Amino acid sequence: TRCDMQESKNIPERWYSTKEMCEYLGVSRDTLLTWINEKNMPASKVGRSWKFKPSEVDEWVKSGEAADN
Repeated sequence: TRCDMQESKNIPERWYSTKEMCEYLGVSRDTLLTWINEKNMPASKVGRSWKFKPSEVDEWVKSGEAADN
């Protein structure tokens, strides 16, 4: 029904773990950590773990900040 479709649109985007983000981008954990520390990759520290919103990372990649300069 229409109501069900609207409810599914309101589901918040889930956070990805470091392992999931490495698989998503096809990079190593070391590369991911370098990008966080040196290239302002969007990430949030939760306890001792990094968490990522795929939509924010996609925008960061599209912005060109992930490019080697």
